[in-house]
Amino acid sequence: MKRNDLKKLIEEGENVHCEFKRRFSSHEKIAREMIAFANTKGGYLLIGVDDNKDIVGVESEKSESELIKDVAFNFCEPPLNFNIDYIDMNGKEVVIVEIPESDKKPHRLQDYNKEFDINKAIVTIRVKDKSVQASKEMVRILRAQTNNLMLKNYSPGPEEKFVFNYLASNEYITVKELSKAINISDRRASRTLVKLVRANLLIIHIKDNGEEYFTSVE
Repeated sequence: MKRNDLKKLIEEGENVHCEFKRRFSSHEKIAREMIAFANTKGGYLLIGVDDNKDIVGVESEKSESELIKDVAFNFCEPPLNFNIDYIDMNGKEVVIVEIPESDKKPHRLQDYNKEFDINKAIVTIRVKDKSVQASKEMVRILRAQTNNLMLKNYSPGPEEKFVFNYLASNEYITVKELSKAINISDRRASRTLVKLVRANLLIIHIKDNGEEYFTSVE
């Protein structure tokens, strides 16, 4: 990365593709940020930059680099791919960690379980300028994308048809709304909506507070 590219990133501020960190905080917190980028569209973690865009620099780029490597390989499952760069900005060193979008989603915090447990795994995604924990619905969608399990020639049943009718007169639908409307469990409502996303018939959206809702593709 060139100095002008870094300057532009900082000027644009934190967003879905960029996060500022004044310093390396803790392995778990940094892991959550890196995992979120890998599970979403990729992005940059800038260490040595304050939230208000002030460049404070790092004390030791070598030390920061070793910490990042430790996080990527030992605190993320599966381990993350990343690139590290260092740029001097007005005599202060900024560490740029680039995390590409992964083809092994969903990544989770290392829990030392041999099998992925959707009820226990901590999976994060990027929502605007924050890293938030993914819902079970989003985790299922990420897994389907990675394993090429998107549904084709899907034939909607009564529950799915209700969703289409509901969206004909409502802007969006949530798991809770579907569950209550046709008196089914949240789990069943969740699976119904996830299937429709996998069939490319619905789109999942995430609010700033992490709440999710579903809309029609058209």
